[in-house]
Amino acid sequence: MDERSGGGEEGMWPWWAAASASQAGAGVAWFRRGMGGAAVAMPFKAFAIASLFVGAGATAVAAGVLAAGVGSVEEMKGVGASIRRWMGAPPRRVEGD
Repeated sequence: MDERSGGGEEGMWPWWAAASASQAGAGVAWFRRGMGGAAVAMPFKAFAIASLFVGAGATAVAAGVLAAGVGSVEEMKGVGASIRRWMGAPPRRVEGD
């Protein structure tokens, strides 16, 4: 898969961003279209539209994480610690081991 994506996971973030934009666009288009059809189907349509918006947010976060170059859980923990230091919050205490 590295050959097709052009650089491994670092090269995949534009695809994640495009997926996010297309999901958000589809959600807006379906939302603006309105109910249309049987009123019985309205809860299902509302759930589908809400799922598109939640999916768009999730893929946008994935694109941001990949674009930032975070590739492992340890790197993400370091990003979290950096944010906590920037906010002035005390470091997290790890319970257990």
